[in-house]
Formats: sequence, structure tokens, C-alpha cells
Amino acid sequence: MPSITERRRAERRRQILTDAWTCFSRNGFHATSMDDIIAATGMSSSGVYRYFSGKDELIDAAGEESMAIFRALFDRLRATEPVPDIATTIAAIVEPVDTDTEYDLSRVAIQAWSEALRQPQLRERAGEFYREMRSQLAALARRWQHAGLLAPQASPEAVAMVLATFMPGMLVARHAADRVSTEQVLAGLRGLAGIDQPAGPPVHRKSRKH
Repeated sequence: MPSITERRRAERRRQILTDAWTCFSRNGFHATSMDDIIAATGMSSSGVYRYFSGKDELIDAAGEESMAIFRALFDRLRATEPVPDIATTIAAIVEPVDTDTEYDLSRVAIQAWSEALRQPQLRERAGEFYREMRSQLAALARRWQHAGLLAPQASPEAVAMVLATFMPGMLVARHAADRVSTEQVLAGLRGLAGIDQPAGPPVHRKSRKH
């Protein structure tokens, strides 16, 4: 068993993380300073810096936490029998970061995606996670086919790509626009599936000058 000192260190580290995530969720990465985080913890600056070198390390930890939550979600979905249907899976994908805490990691995740544009290391990890998520969704799509929930001619990889692509959009809509429901998404996908492939690109006619 871990010693009391080790347990206490783990508790303090977790406290700093959750206080930082609360600040990030409320004000964003760039509007949150280390002084804000230190004030939220109620610890001394030296106490906080004993556990974390700075804000970038706390941002990285927030991204890792979000990815860990999604990995745990896919582990549960993969182990569930019978296989969860498509609607249940979509709802689970966009809801896993809802908690009863003061921070909302879905807000932090959205910021982490934009932060990945300027941090190559974070971008690399985000890309690895995205590919992993697509692989997990493709495995679920194959189970849907075996259960008769997905057309046998459907490509599991293509289905996984669609689900992995619109998931961030649903999270953005939750916080920046009108929340999109699972039923709306499924209705839209069914509508798109019924649209015939156009014969060619649209013709753009030039207006006449008079």
C-alpha cells in the first residue's frame, strides 16, 4: 500500500489539477495565469511548482485526462453485451466528460484541440488519439453489422470516420450554439444516406452584363 506521504502527494497533485481545470473551463487557457491557478489551490507558489513546472504541463495533463475518459468509455462500450445501438453510442461519445464537478472537461477538450495547432507535441498526441478512436469505432461498427444494426455493405471504417469527425462538432455546438441531440444527428444521417450522388459538379453560369 502507498505510504501516507505518497497518498498525500497524489491528493495534492490531483487538487492542483482539478483547480487548474476549473480555471481553464471557466476562463480558457490563455486568460488563465499561473497566479490564478495558485490562488485557486490555496497553496503557496512553491508548493504548486513542486508538482508542476508551469501552465503548459497542466494543459497537457488536462488533455491526457480527457483522452483517458474517452478510452474508458470505449472499453465499456466494447465490453457491453449486447452491443449498444448506434444512438446509445453517439450519445455516450458526446456526454462522457459531463461530471458533477465545477469543471467541464468538454470545454477544456475544445481548447486543447485549438492548442494542438501551436504545440507539435500536443498535436501528435491528439492525432494518435483520433486514430485510436476511429479504430475503436470501426470495431463497434463491425459489431453493429453482426447484430443487424448496420447495413452489411457499409464500410465500418467509413462509419467510424463520420462518427469521429462530427463528435467535436457536437461538443462545440453544446457550448457555442444550440445543443445538437442524438436524434437530430441520426435524422440528418438518414437523410444524407437517401440523397442520390450528383452526376457532376454544379454548373456556375456567368451573369450577363448590361
